[in-house]
Amino acid sequence: MAQEPGPWGARPGEAPPASPPPPPPAPAASRTDFLAAQRANRRNTMWLVVLLLVLGAALGYVIGFAIEVAGSGAPLDALSPLGLFLGVVLVGIGGVASIVTFLAGGRVVLRLTGAHEVTPEQEPMLHNVVEEMAIAAGLPKPRVYVMETDALNAFATGLSPQKAAIAVTRGLLKSLNREQLQGVVAHEMGHVLNLDTRYMAAVGIMVGLIALVADVVLRMTRFGSFSAGRSRSSDREGKGGGGAAIIVLVIAIVFMILAPIAAQMVRFAVSRQREYLADATSVQLTRNPVGLISALEVLGAGETKGPEIGNRATQHLFIVNPLRNFSSSTPALFATHPSIEERIKRLQNLGRV
Repeated sequence: MAQEPGPWGARPGEAPPASPPPPPPAPAASRTDFLAAQRANRRNTMWLVVLLLVLGAALGYVIGFAIEVAGSGAPLDALSPLGLFLGVVLVGIGGVASIVTFLAGGRVVLRLTGAHEVTPEQEPMLHNVVEEMAIAAGLPKPRVYVMETDALNAFATGLSPQKAAIAVTRGLLKSLNREQLQGVVAHEMGHVLNLDTRYMAAVGIMVGLIALVADVVLRMTRFGSFSAGRSRSSDREGKGGGGAAIIVLVIAIVFMILAPIAAQMVRFAVSRQREYLADATSVQLTRNPVGLISALEVLGAGETKGPEIGNRATQHLFIVNPLRNFSSSTPALFATHPSIEERIKRLQNLGRV
């Protein structure tokens, strides 16, 4: 006589039936992938900053070497003490100027963009989302600002997490749902977490210093400040030193023309890498790439330009450039931000092996 099944669905002495396999997990961003993306972008930024410092030091050295050659006929194979000194001075001035900028940079940016602080009673959803992302990042809640413009944009400022602020436009609040707003706020919180405002302030100061020094020296050469040196170089022509001195001066002038252009390209490259890093950090904080992806799609389809909230000094701070749109056909060397298409593509690839 057959035995009845036991209370767990199996006859006595038999193994219970195998449980059905669990459903496959929903697709999500892989922790390993977005952390790898963060490491890659931090590494790229570090090398770009090093390249910018080397460029600044090289500019100082070339100027000092050219002065020595033009003024005293120093041999071309000798190390230039004046060049080494000017290279160190140029980098040092950049560091001091960056520190000064750190002390008041955040307040200046907020005033330039016309942002005003809002309370939780005025913008409850925005405050709630900012608080959620601050908890996820393990940071103090930033101050919350709104820019009264229909342009779709946002930025973060503040040179430490304790003094950070996140600002969004009125157009962004009207156009995004909560999930999309969470993706944007998490992106800006990523800038705070990764100290991007410090990076970009220091890079901007160094780029401006390189451009300023190169311009001043070029004006000096144009108005004859090196004429005495050139005259002495001509007197040494019979000794074979004049031709070499002229070559050095020509190389120095070319370098001073190209150095500011190269420095600006490095600045743009740093800005693009920090945007990619903030995108990956947004996924880390929300565990949901869909929010930022759909928000970027709205930004790509909407009007992001707002000259009343951005200028050439602050354009790199925004989630998308407020002065011009960058498409996939825009030459990357001259873009402050990656194209929205490329950013969406990278976000979609997070979580894929």
